Amino acid sequence: MRNVVLLMHVSLDGFVAGPNGEMDWIRFDEEVVDYVEQITNAADVNLFGRATYQMMAYYWPTAAEQPGATQHDIDHANWVNNVEKVVFSSTLDGVDWNNARVVKGDPATEIARLKGLPGKNMIIIGSPSFAASLMQQNLIDEYWLNVNPVAIGNGQALFKDLKAPLNLELVSAKTFGCGVIGLHYQKVQS
Repeated sequence: MRNVVLLMHVSLDGFVAGPNGEMDWIRFDEEVVDYVEQITNAADVNLFGRATYQMMAYYWPTAAEQPGATQHDIDHANWVNNVEKVVFSSTLDGVDWNNARVVKGDPATEIARLKGLPGKNMIIIGSPSFAASLMQQNLIDEYWLNVNPVAIGNGQALFKDLKAPLNLELVSAKTFGCGVIGLHYQKVQS
């Protein structure tokens, strides 16, 4: 069965964005890029909340064609433009990015349906509010957290408003030259 995977960059103090959505504190190097690419390549469905979808749909459809596009931009654009994109939103009526569709109903119902289909993992990249709603329903199977060596003090917390403990098991940890630590957790099966 396919897994729902969350891939998120996190500050040491547990924030995924600053108070105004800032993400300029996230560290990348080639090693981190390669690591992230392995995680995304193991997925063939990208799950989004509305806000992250709109941000990504603004940039990625043409990112590979832009002057100065990095190899990462080209590779990620090729991946994200070709995978199925499922946008969970109560306000969007439609989307125009290829292979994208809107789901207005209960995410749990659609995710259960998708899990039963053949294919690779389903991945959430960013979408912290959407991810939080899935955490509340225990719908995320794996957490790939890239912990950045910075405390930002305020912002959007990853594990905000959990109503019950989230029991996870560490699968692996990888330290990168830029100081980022990649942590891979899976939920403990009850």
